[in-house]
Amino acid sequence: MAETAAADVPPADIVRRLIRATDRASLATLDRGDGGRAGGAPYASLVLVACDHDGSPLLLISGLADHTRNIARDDRVSLLFDGTAGLVEPLTGARASIQGRASASVEEHHRARFLARHPSATMYASFRDFALYRVAVERAHLVAGFGRIHWLPGDQVIQPAPEALVAREADIVGHMNEDHSAALDLYANRLLGEIGTGWRMTGIDAEGADLRREGRVARLDFAQPATDAEAARAELVRLVRQARETGT
Repeated sequence: MAETAAADVPPADIVRRLIRATDRASLATLDRGDGGRAGGAPYASLVLVACDHDGSPLLLISGLADHTRNIARDDRVSLLFDGTAGLVEPLTGARASIQGRASASVEEHHRARFLARHPSATMYASFRDFALYRVAVERAHLVAGFGRIHWLPGDQVIQPAPEALVAREADIVGHMNEDHSAALDLYANRLLGEIGTGWRMTGIDAEGADLRREGRVARLDFAQPATDAEAARAELVRLVRQARETGT
C-alpha cells in the first residue's frame, strides 16, 4: 500500500489513515531480559494489525511470543505503520510511529474486527495462548515526506466512534458482500487502482471501508465522515457512481 500525503490533509488524519489502511506493522517492545540478556533493550517484531472504530490498533498475539512476554513485564509499545511501499522514492511517503500501552481485550467486537481483517487468523485465534490486545495511543510521530514531521498527542489521532454506525457494521458489511459484490470490485479496480475480482468488504467505519482480496487489502476513504448507516450508504452509493464514471 503506497501512501502519499496531500499537503492539505491534517497530520492526525494522515496517521489515522495509515493505521486504518495497513494490515501489518513493526512492533517494538522492551526486552524483559530473560536468559541472561540485559533487560530494557528495544525488541522489534512483525505483527498483523487491525484497528477499532476509533483507530486504536488491535493485535492478536501469542503468549508464547517474546513480544507478548515483554508486554506482560512492561506494557509500553511502539508500532511503525509504513505507507511507503511501491514508491520510487520511499522517503517521500508517509509513515507513522505510534507510542502507547498495550492491554489484553475481551471485547467481542475487537475480535470480530481483527478476524474480518485477517480471516486466516481464525485457524489459531481460539488457541488458549492467543489473545487480543488493544493499544491505547498516547502519541504519534508522523513523517509525511521531506520536511513534514509532526509529533501528535494521542487524543488528536484517536477519534470517538459513532455508536449508530458501530452497531450496524456487521449488517452493512454482510449486505455489501452478499448483494453488491460488483460494486466492491468497482471500488477496488477503478478508484483504488487494484486488480482482480472477488473483493470483499471486511469493515466499515466513519471514515471509510476496508476491502480485501486474497492476501491484499485496500482502503476506501469517504469524502465526508459517516455518522450512521444511512450516511454510510449514501457515501457508498456516491462512490460507486464515481467509479462508474471513472471507467467511461
